[in-house]
Amino acid sequence: MEMKHFLDALASCRPTPGGGSASALAGSLSASLIAMVAGLSIKKGQIQNRRMREIKRRALVLQERLYKAIEEDARSFDAVMEAFRLPREGEKELAYRSRMIQRAYQKATVAPQKVCDLSLHLLEFSEFLLREGNRNALSDTGVAAALANAALGGGLLNIRINLDPVKDKAFRKEKERLIRHLSKRRTRLMNGIGKQVGIMG
Repeated sequence: MEMKHFLDALASCRPTPGGGSASALAGSLSASLIAMVAGLSIKKGQIQNRRMREIKRRALVLQERLYKAIEEDARSFDAVMEAFRLPREGEKELAYRSRMIQRAYQKATVAPQKVCDLSLHLLEFSEFLLREGNRNALSDTGVAAALANAALGGGLLNIRINLDPVKDKAFRKEKERLIRHLSKRRTRLMNGIGKQVGIMG
């Protein structure tokens, strides 16, 4: 989606694209900055060059996957809205509508989970680049970390919101366990990044 078109769509009164897509965009921007900083950190004869090239390569892959997640998140919530519009005249229609709503809400946790998983990798790269990357690009790395953290936070929020109406106890338990795991990793990484940013100050 072209950027200005996306921003206009985000500012409209339509329910999609929304916060989930914005989170994916934040992650994609973070990946772009990570790739830039890794590229700027490649120096002739440096032992770290292989690691920097690998980070740049992986960041560009993450950028593409997060960019695709912008549309994926919007489509998944469109499916929720479509399920709510299903007919509900008789018992069979009501039961079918209820099943489709439940299924759509479960599927709507997939895109934000993807954003969370990918954003964690970006935080890991950010922490490494703050220590070992080009010192002239520290602010870019810091912004990359902030964007990845925002993407991860938005993803976690959207998983929780889409999980709230789900009645399947096993599904809920699995996703709640995932949320706790992702939150712990996020906190650990951000603590390390915070110390690096403090050193920068």
